[in-house]
Amino acid sequence: MKLVRYGQKGFEKPGVLDRDGNIRSLAAVVADFGPDVLESLSKTPPDWSIDDLPVCDAGVRLGAPLSKPGKIVCIGLNYRAHAIEAGMAIPTEPVIFLKAPNSLSGPYDPVVLPANSSKCDWEIELGVVIGRRAKKIAPSAALDHVLGYCIVNDVSERSFQLERGGQWTKGKSADTFCPVGPYIATRDEIADPQALKLRCDVSGRAAQNSNTSDMIFSVAEAISYLSAFMTLEPGDLVCTGTPQGVGHGSKPSVYLKNGDVMTLSIDGLGEQQQVATEERD
Repeated sequence: MKLVRYGQKGFEKPGVLDRDGNIRSLAAVVADFGPDVLESLSKTPPDWSIDDLPVCDAGVRLGAPLSKPGKIVCIGLNYRAHAIEAGMAIPTEPVIFLKAPNSLSGPYDPVVLPANSSKCDWEIELGVVIGRRAKKIAPSAALDHVLGYCIVNDVSERSFQLERGGQWTKGKSADTFCPVGPYIATRDEIADPQALKLRCDVSGRAAQNSNTSDMIFSVAEAISYLSAFMTLEPGDLVCTGTPQGVGHGSKPSVYLKNGDVMTLSIDGLGEQQQVATEERD
């Protein structure tokens, strides 16, 4: 299944894509794709007859396909080529940081560049949505706790991240800094999360072009590792790292400017696109 949320920002409703790519409304079936519903979907396949669900209007806005994640946990420097371009050693253990849930945004919503920012950057990532509670689990069992996968743009303000005391979270958590979607593809739709092509173009220029096979720590290893330090709950979002090609790693560095268009795609997970927009008072 491909799970979506549609409608006006702050008033999204749950839906599912049919075989023709139409949005079918689930508003009369489930309240929203919050933790309880996602956990239920992870445990028991739904008995929805998708073709009997009402079709939404074409062109309706898509929101982030999950509602109110308890936490957004990220793995840093998780691609070999990205660690090299950053001039940093290959990690021997996963680097962990958080994005604040307020950063969650729709896949086509503008990315707002904070007024006091100067080094905003793009980062395409494979997102993993947790479906079952995970605490101290082995890598061999980790994927059993996954509901599905999605595209994430881990937008980052590098001066906040690297020049303001070394706390990555504050460079990652501005409003709109976590576009997600267009949908969550449930785990059965992705045969191998370590064999997916990722691509990010910025204003028509190919910026990132890689494959999840370049991950240092696989999805299963990352989830297992995180679960040793924190309990992962249904609805949590894990962002598994970005490949080479970020603006900060360019020579010279290149950062987002007003009007830049980011287009991100991952095999089996569709495409998202955002326009960088200067913050207004």
